[in-house]
Amino acid sequence: VQLVESGGGLVQPGGSLRLSCVASGFIFNIYDMNWYRQAPGKEREWVARITAGGDGTAYADSVKGRFTISRDNAKNMVVLQMNSLKPEDTSVYYCNRRGNFGQGTQVTVSS
Repeated sequence: VQLVESGGGLVQPGGSLRLSCVASGFIFNIYDMNWYRQAPGKEREWVARITAGGDGTAYADSVKGRFTISRDNAKNMVVLQMNSLKPEDTSVYYCNRRGNFGQGTQVTVSS
């Protein structure tokens, strides 16, 4: 199983970023996928989930209405569109399938 995230960076408060995760080593379209994040000194927290077929999503209260998770099963990709970013969204963001995580991508929200 390999999960490779990309798209992180430095953005000002109120800005947007689009994170991508490309998966390999398993049958992508039969698994729900998640995004997690971990801020310095804090535990890793769940951010969003999308069902295997892409027809169901769920979000942590802290990101609901600002983040959108989607997937492209033809490309083995899951995407997290992040809008209206806040400094408290600063974290390393991880793609997840069951017990597997990628290496993460850093998101920093700062002026």
